[in-house]
Amino acid sequence: MSNKSLPVLGVVIVTYNSEDVILDCLESLLAARSVRLHIVLVDNASTDRTVETLRDWASGATAHAPPADAPFAVPVSAKPLVLHEAAPGDAPADAGLTLLHAGVNGGFAAGVNLGLAHLAQRPEIGRFWILNPDSLVPPETPAAFAAWPEPEGGFSLMGGRLLYHDAPERIQGDGGRYNRLTGVTSNINFSRRHAEAAAPSAERFDFICGGSMVASRAFYERAGPLPEDYFLYYEEVDWAQRRGGLPLVHCPSGIVYHRAGTAIGSPTMSRGPSVLSAYFLHRARMRFMRRHHPASLPIAYGYGLAKAAQFLLKGHRAQAAALLRALHGAGPPVALCAALGPGALRRLSAGSLQTRSLPESPGA
Repeated sequence: MSNKSLPVLGVVIVTYNSEDVILDCLESLLAARSVRLHIVLVDNASTDRTVETLRDWASGATAHAPPADAPFAVPVSAKPLVLHEAAPGDAPADAGLTLLHAGVNGGFAAGVNLGLAHLAQRPEIGRFWILNPDSLVPPETPAAFAAWPEPEGGFSLMGGRLLYHDAPERIQGDGGRYNRLTGVTSNINFSRRHAEAAAPSAERFDFICGGSMVASRAFYERAGPLPEDYFLYYEEVDWAQRRGGLPLVHCPSGIVYHRAGTAIGSPTMSRGPSVLSAYFLHRARMRFMRRHHPASLPIAYGYGLAKAAQFLLKGHRAQAAALLRALHGAGPPVALCAALGPGALRRLSAGSLQTRSLPESPGA
């Protein structure tokens, strides 16, 4: 990461109780070739040993073995590594590996925004890569994102191909679309075989999947930070609506392997959503539709009722109850309170998740 002639890429990774996955992600990133990385970890007040795990790993006090089930060989970096720890705003901007302590679980976007603000202090960083902590990154991927040709006039958000870690031949998504009547999102090329699915045109996209999403500095400075009031889900869908005339871009060589749903129990090919996922997914969907497609709210609401009925028919009573709470603007189920942490609950109950004002959508 010392060669000044290499392209530069800023990386933001938000952790919350990620001790079981974050080291695999970091080791794969540190094996990147032909690119200079500035990596910022933002810990959203984890209640497990995420922070201690990072410290022990960086110092070399605890050895980390590459994952046995990795789709590719992941080398182990030399230790010790310098891990700069600080509260947001206090860390040196030129550090190669930084851990910011958010102090509260403010949700995905709040953590990302802290990381983006930190990286934006470095003028040489023109692209910011938002990456999930439960990801594995092939060594060529960071350079692909950093050096992918920029269209004339620039771009807003760039994505690559997300593959399932536990089924690496299958695609989780190449980009996303959403239904203007229900707000339901879908991943392009979902579940198709990687070897058989051609790279899609980004003109088909409505948004870039938030698990691996590169924002240009031009877009960040124009659109502002991610909206924080969703807490989980739909932040990237909303953000993409603010792109104005800056196009979305697809980088076919930007491959990332994703252990889907490790943090919040998002649905996968073989598993339905957790209670937490059901609540926040539909809370965010209704919030998005209220903001961008208010005329379709009755249809979006009806879809939610139908989905709750489907959960009940399948015997998933807790998921149905959580979904109905989300539809009617109620707080999260009591069973989720401990998982979220006290700071998150205070922000949810106060309705103050939007800590930064959103600019008007370009061209609106």
